[in-house]
Amino acid sequence: MHAPAPVSCATQDADSNGVLEAQVHRYRDAQPLATPEADWLAQETPIALEYNGISHATVLATPCDIEDLALGFSITEGIVRSAADVYDIEVTPTPQGLIAQLSIASACLDQLKRRRRTLAGRTGCGLCGLESLDDVVRPLPPVAGPPYPILPSAIVRAMQALRERQPLHQQTGATHAAAWATLEGELLYVREDVGRHNALDKLIGALLRQQLNPAQGMAVISSRASFEMVQKAAAVGIPAVAAVSAPTSYAVQTAQQLGVLLIGFARNQGFTAYAHPQHLGTQDSESLP
Repeated sequence: MHAPAPVSCATQDADSNGVLEAQVHRYRDAQPLATPEADWLAQETPIALEYNGISHATVLATPCDIEDLALGFSITEGIVRSAADVYDIEVTPTPQGLIAQLSIASACLDQLKRRRRTLAGRTGCGLCGLESLDDVVRPLPPVAGPPYPILPSAIVRAMQALRERQPLHQQTGATHAAAWATLEGELLYVREDVGRHNALDKLIGALLRQQLNPAQGMAVISSRASFEMVQKAAAVGIPAVAAVSAPTSYAVQTAQQLGVLLIGFARNQGFTAYAHPQHLGTQDSESLP
């Protein structure tokens, strides 16, 4: 049996489609099958981020949508104040991985040096390499609530759509997804990555590159809702985060402090609201715009 042709990333960077073919040995009922089969693996590649020639961080990520990742990471990590501070992004392949070279406003350099870290990013960790506890929590203003209540049916609709919009996960089983949906639950943008933080950074970068207002929709994620995911969403004003799995206690605390509607266990037509349930509407609010 030969594996099907690989799916493609949302956008192409460095001629990568995010998957690699491998020969695997399958077992059934504790017995090996007769011959090896072809399978697809999600790519995981070192991505070095450089700002005005200064090496700042290295993350492990799926090597597509790298410009989205670079911009989203820069915003959510507080390196730049807005997309306007990023003048250019150039992605260069090397034998060791990819280098994303960003040209940023000189006014951001002092902030970059204050937050500079030497980081070998790990797939499951969004805080690896931070130098002190003060680096963990960024001072952020509270997020304004959604312009009108979000119907529970909109969250269910967005989550159901997310399951059908993860081609890399369907092919490899090894990636997370972050999506942006309208307040009515229509999924507009989806980004995938082996790391959940990277997927969200890619999504945020894509929204900003399209000059969309993240505050006009909600983030829907295929992972648990950790503290970093809530903080990244709040950094760009996203008023609601819905996760397929559970939130952590720190995520709930952060969402409560920053005004973010936090939803967990969004699956099978139901979900649990952990923070700011007042942002949810009822059937009586269906006539709102």
